[in-house]
Formats: sequence, structure tokens, C-alpha cells
Amino acid sequence: MNLNNFVDKKYIRIGSIFLFCILFGCTVSYKFNGATIDYDKIKTISFKDFTNQAELVYAPLEYKFNEALKDSYRRQTKLKVVPQNGDLHLEGEITGYNLTSMGVTNDNFAATSKLTMTVRVRYTNKANPREDLNDQTFSSSATFPSSQMLSDREDELTEVMVKDIVNMIFNATVANW
Repeated sequence: MNLNNFVDKKYIRIGSIFLFCILFGCTVSYKFNGATIDYDKIKTISFKDFTNQAELVYAPLEYKFNEALKDSYRRQTKLKVVPQNGDLHLEGEITGYNLTSMGVTNDNFAATSKLTMTVRVRYTNKANPREDLNDQTFSSSATFPSSQMLSDREDELTEVMVKDIVNMIFNATVANW
């Protein structure tokens, strides 16, 4: 047997297998936002701005939360945002924004601080009222060293908590997780 013929046949076999895989290969596609919306029945969503009713007030929180919530539905669904009377409707309040000391050091000072944000949500689904949420509460927390000032970390911490809560709300309303 000629060595050149053997090498040529080997490359032809490898090339054939590769071509076969490309032409007849299966593809699988996953959409990780998990939205399960019947777009034939549900076309719009409306929001009533969530007001900040927390005792501790961080001025930009209300605006940041409302914009992140609306943006989440805009990016992850094909729903049109309307000012009122949407097929889906979200409203609620920011009910908690609290700072707590955690873990005591040897000199009786807190080692870490925990910032917690709580939001109460009401969700209405006109096409399927069984999916409505009445006064469901979502919370998220973020910790930071007590040696740091809250004002130095507040933007970063609230961004993380807002993102967490918006994801929880999205999953509880249209992802059906």
C-alpha cells in the first residue's frame, strides 16, 4: 500500500465527517430570560411608578428602580409599553431601605454592614387573572465592610439590589418560574 494514498484517504474521510457534521448537525437554542408570554393575547404592558415609602431615603432610588424595571421588560419581551391599561400592569412601592450592623469584632464594633431593599408588587394579567400577584414582596441585600461609609458604596450596592429585585419580579410575572 502506498503511503501517499493512505494519507489522502485519511484526509478525505476526516473532511467528509466534518462536512457531514456541518450540513446535518443539530442546533439547540435556549432563551434564558424565560419569558412565557402568549403574544397573540398579550401585546402591551403598563407601569405605575413605584413610590419610595422607605424610612431611610436614598434620593435616586425611586427613579433608578422604575427605569430598571421598565427597561427589563423592554429588553426581554416584545411587549409595547403603554402609559395605562396595558394587558399586563405592574405597580407597587419601595417599602424598605434599611441599614443593619452585622458581626461584631473584638472591640465591639460591627465588622460588616448590610443594606436591604424591599419592594411590594401588584401585578395584573388581563388575559390570565390566575397569574395576578397581590402585594407580593421581594427583597435583596448587599453587605460591605463597616469601615467604609454607606455614601461611598451606595450607588454600587443599590445597583446590585435593584437588578436582583427586577429579575425576581420579571421571573415571578412573565417567566413563570
